[in-house]
Amino acid sequence: MHTLIELYDERPMENVLSTEMFRPEETVFICPTRIAVDRELRAKLKEYFRHRGVDAKLTFLGTSLLDAEKVADCLRRAVAQHPDCAVDISGGTDAALFAAGMVCSEQDLPAFTFSRRQSKFFEIRNAPFARDLPCSIHLDVESCFLMAGGALREGRVDNAILKDYFDVIDPFFDIYLKHRRGWTQAVSYLQRASQAQQGETGECALSAEADVRMKGEHGSVLDAPEALLQDLAAIGMIRDLDVRGGRVRFAFRDAQIRKWLRDVGSVLEIKVYKDCVETGVFDDVVTSAIVDWAGEQQQNGVSNEIDVMATHGVLPVFISCKTCDVRTEALNELAVLRDRFGGLTARAAIVTAESGGAAMRKRASELDIDVIDLHDIQDGALKERLASLAWARDAR
Repeated sequence: MHTLIELYDERPMENVLSTEMFRPEETVFICPTRIAVDRELRAKLKEYFRHRGVDAKLTFLGTSLLDAEKVADCLRRAVAQHPDCAVDISGGTDAALFAAGMVCSEQDLPAFTFSRRQSKFFEIRNAPFARDLPCSIHLDVESCFLMAGGALREGRVDNAILKDYFDVIDPFFDIYLKHRRGWTQAVSYLQRASQAQQGETGECALSAEADVRMKGEHGSVLDAPEALLQDLAAIGMIRDLDVRGGRVRFAFRDAQIRKWLRDVGSVLEIKVYKDCVETGVFDDVVTSAIVDWAGEQQQNGVSNEIDVMATHGVLPVFISCKTCDVRTEALNELAVLRDRFGGLTARAAIVTAESGGAAMRKRASELDIDVIDLHDIQDGALKERLASLAWARDAR
C-alpha cells in the first residue's frame, strides 16, 4: 500500500490513526468541499503529523459526503490516480461508507477498519496487513487537542516539577480530608494573610503575617485555622509558625506550595494527578490542561481548563475535580470537552470531595460521566477508580 484513502470524519481520531499506524507515502482524504479548500484546517492536520513525527503527504479531494454517487465518483478518480491504494472505512458518513463498499467491491480494493473499543484494526477485504492488528500508537495529551485543530496551553501548574512534590502530596491530601469542612474558609484566611507580601524582585514573598481574627468578605469574620497550620508545619509545607500576641506568622516552603495553599481546589487536583501517574496505566498525564479550541492563542479565543487529563493508548480521559458540590454546568462542560476532543469512546469522570446527590448522579449517568466521590476517596479506592478509566466505554 503506497496510498491510503481516508473517508473524512468529524471525529478527529478517525482521520489520523491509520496514517500514523501504516505510514503510507500519501494519504488522500475524501472530504466535504469546505474542508478541501480550508487551508487553515489542512495546515493544522499537517502540524499534528509533524508533532507525531510522521512525514505525511496529504491530499484533499472535495465532494458531498451526503451523496453516495458523488463519493463513489470521487473514489474512482482517486483510485485511478493511485492504483496501489487501500481504503480505511473507520469513519465517514453513511453515504460515504456505502459508496466505499460499492467501489471496493467493483474494483477489488483492499479495505480495513479500526475498532476504538477494542483498539484494533480489522481486515474487511484484501488487507492482510490490518488483520486483527492491535493499535500500537500511544497518544500524549497534546496530540488529542492538535488532531482536533486545538492546542494545549500552559496552565496554572508547571507539570515538569510535580514529581518533586510527590512526597508531600499524600500527607497534604490527608490534612485536607481532616479539615475538609473548614477548608474554604481556611484558604480564604491564607489568601488574606499573604496577599500583600511582595519580594524585592516583584515575586510574591514566602512570608505571611496576619491577626488571629480578621474581617472577611461581606462582613464575615476569618479566624486563623491554627490546627490546620500546625498540621501543615508538621509536614514542612509551612515553616517558622508563630502564633502569639493575637498575631500569626509563618513562611511558605516555596512559591509552588504558596500557590496550592492559596487555592481551594488545587489539593484535589494534584492528588488525582499523582494517583493517575502512579497507576502506571496511563501514557501521559497533565494537570491544569488549558485547551485553546482554535489553536491560535487569540485574545478572545475560546479556551477551557481541564483539571486532569490522561491518555491510555489512543484513549483520552477527561477528569474534573471539585471540592464542592458538582453543578450541572460542570457536567455539561466536561461532556462537551470529551466529545469534541475525545470522541465516542473517550472517558470522562468527576472527582468530588462530597457525597454527590441523586440528581447529580442521574445527570452524570445521562452524559456517560463516571462519578468518583468522597466515599471512594475515604475507602482508599481513588487510585483503583482512576485506573478503571483507562478502558474505552462502548461507542454510542
